[in-house]
Amino acid sequence: MQDRKQLLRLDVTVFEENEKKEFAQLVKKNKLRTTQALNDFLIGMKNEAADTKEASRIIFKFIALQQISKDEEKHLKTQVADVFKMLGIGVPFMIIPGATLLIPFILKAAEKKGIDLYPSNFKRK
Repeated sequence: MQDRKQLLRLDVTVFEENEKKEFAQLVKKNKLRTTQALNDFLIGMKNEAADTKEASRIIFKFIALQQISKDEEKHLKTQVADVFKMLGIGVPFMIIPGATLLIPFILKAAEKKGIDLYPSNFKRK
């Protein structure tokens, strides 16, 4: 899948109008880093969606034909693991208010312990 290289434009006027001037200044100060991080996230989500769609096609093929190739099996296993990683991190933190602030710390701690919590499309290359 081809990644979009064009950077998004950040419009921070909505924050300035809603009394969040400090946040708007912080975003403006780190505009390039913020834009790049947002682009990386959106591209990763787009690729995950495409991979999940492909995995569902493989599942339907397996149901219909009762067989899939080794490459399709590997792709399916990887994608199912990625979906579980996203659900395992995302769901509890969306339910508990304010817990989303802990996600970066948990990802860093897991990385130090050798636990891979990043979906394959979000790993640094």
